[in-house]
Amino acid sequence: MSRAALILVATFALLPLALTSQGLTSAEGRVVQAVDAAAADATILLERLVNINSGTHNFVGVRAVGDALAVAFQQVGFTTRWVNGARWQRTGHLIAERRGTGTGPKVLLIGHLDTVFEVDSPFQRFERVPGDSARGPGIADMKGGDVVMLLALRALLEAGRLDDLQVRAVFTGDEEDSGDPLELARRDLVEAADWADIALGFENGPEDPHVAVIARRGSTGWLLRATGTPSHSSQVFRPAVGSGAIYEIARVLAAFHDSLSTEPNLTFNPGVIVGGTTVTFDPIENRGAAFGKTNVVAEAATVAGDLRALTPEQLAGAKATMQRLAGRHYPRTSATLTFDDSYPPFAPAAGNLWLREMLDRASREAGLPPVAAADPARAGAADISFTAGRVDMALDGLGLKGRADHTVQETADLTMLAVQAKRAALLLSRLAERAAVP
Repeated sequence: MSRAALILVATFALLPLALTSQGLTSAEGRVVQAVDAAAADATILLERLVNINSGTHNFVGVRAVGDALAVAFQQVGFTTRWVNGARWQRTGHLIAERRGTGTGPKVLLIGHLDTVFEVDSPFQRFERVPGDSARGPGIADMKGGDVVMLLALRALLEAGRLDDLQVRAVFTGDEEDSGDPLELARRDLVEAADWADIALGFENGPEDPHVAVIARRGSTGWLLRATGTPSHSSQVFRPAVGSGAIYEIARVLAAFHDSLSTEPNLTFNPGVIVGGTTVTFDPIENRGAAFGKTNVVAEAATVAGDLRALTPEQLAGAKATMQRLAGRHYPRTSATLTFDDSYPPFAPAAGNLWLREMLDRASREAGLPPVAAADPARAGAADISFTAGRVDMALDGLGLKGRADHTVQETADLTMLAVQAKRAALLLSRLAERAAVP
C-alpha cells in the first residue's frame, strides 16, 4: 500500500467520533444540495442514453452513447478522447480526464457504454413504470451508473470540490462481450489503473440498493477434451477397448464436483457438452455437433465451462486440482484440459474494506441508509477486476440499483439516482481531504 493510501487509512481511523453526530460539513452539504438540484436533468440524460441502442456489436450505437457522454463530461471541465477498438474487433472506449489543481489522490472511475441488447432485441426504449421506477435496456447495467458518476462529478464541481481531485474516467465499449485479444481490449483500463491511487466502479452490482462491492470473482473459461477407443459396444470395458470418451469425460466432471464443489466462493460450471463417434465444437460460439450410435463406444467428447474464483491463489489452486484430476484416466482413454483466463479475480483487499467503511459513514451522516459489503458470490465479473493489484484500494457497485438486468424486464429505481450520486460525491470529497493530510 502506498504512502498516500496509508495516510488515507490512518486518517480515517483517527476521525473523531463526534463527527458522526455532527453530520455533514457545510461543504458536504453543498455537494448534497447540488446533487438534488441536478437530479432531474440527470434523469433526462439517462432516458436519452437508454433510448440509444448500444448492444456491444452495434458499433454506431455504442459510439453514439460515448459521444453523448463526452459532451456531458466536457461541460464539467473534462477533456475527452475516443480510443478506436478496431485492433480488438470492437468499436472502442471513451476516456475523460480532469487534472485538479490540488494535491488530492488520482482516482480512476469506471463505466461502460454497451449493453447486452442488440439491434434485433425487442427491448429498445425507456419506459416509466409505477413506483418511481423505469424499465429500459441497460438502465441498470450500466447507463444508470454512468449517469450517477456524472451527477456526482457535477455536484463536486458546483460545490467547488472537484479541483481537489485528479480524475480519469474510462468507459469501455465492450464490457458485455469483450474484444479479442483481451489484452488489447483492456490495455487503456490497465494503464489508467497503473496511473491511479484509487479505483471506483459504477456498475449496478447486486439488487440490494444499500450494498457496495469490495470483491468480485474472476472469470476463466475451460475446455476439456476426452478421447476413447472406438469399438462395438459389446466390447466396452474389455482391456483392449476400455471405457470410451464419454465415460472418461463424465469421470473427470464427477471428480471436479466431488473435490471442489464445497469450496467457498469457487464455482466451475460445465455449460455445454458433446460426445460420440465424431464431434465438432466451436469454442468461440460454444456450439457443437456430435454423431454416434448406441452400439458404438464413443471416440470423442468435449465439454466447455467457466471457473470463478475470488483470489488469484484460489484460482491457481483450482486450476492445479482440475489438471490433476483430468490426468487420471480410465483404461484406453485420455483427456486434456486447457484454460482461457478472461477477467481476473478482484480480491477483498484491506483498502477496499476501508473504502466501503468510508462510503458507509458518509451515507449515514447524510441521513441515508448504511452501506454493507455485498456477498462476492452475488457479484459477477466486471471491469473493476482489471485494477486488482494495481491500485491501493478499489470499490464497485456504486451505480444505479435495479433488478432483472440482462433481461427484457431490466428496471431501475430512479430515486436511487440521487442517493447513489450523493454517496459517491461525498466519498470522493472525503478522499480528497484525507489524502491531503501530511
